[in-house]
Amino acid sequence: MKVYHKTITVTADDLDDLNHVNNVRYLQWVQDISKEHWQASASKEVQENHMWVVSTHFLEYKAAAILDDIIKVKTYIKKSEGAISVRIVEMRNSLTNKIILKAKTEWCLLNSKSFRPIRVSEEIKNIFID
Repeated sequence: MKVYHKTITVTADDLDDLNHVNNVRYLQWVQDISKEHWQASASKEVQENHMWVVSTHFLEYKAAAILDDIIKVKTYIKKSEGAISVRIVEMRNSLTNKIILKAKTEWCLLNSKSFRPIRVSEEIKNIFID
């Protein structure tokens, strides 16, 4: 699978009352990197004719991130079946390489005109496979 990477530096706006990254922020980052991966990998034509919506999110918190931590984020498509693709996102502390979060999200592919689910084609699968 083709892996997409990015780095995030934790800011004060990311923190909750315990001075850890807020759970909602982690979810936002999961969605952000997923969208970035799609936009960086799929052609403009493919993006214009298809869109993704979330079916389920499963987030497993392993450690807390705090102010000024640098987080390495990676994502990839684990599998695609029917209209569903399973995307994995992992976040690690860049200094210690300790896992902070693991996420598994099921994304449903829609036709961007009808908003109806459609099968993930070989063309789209190949965007994310080496």
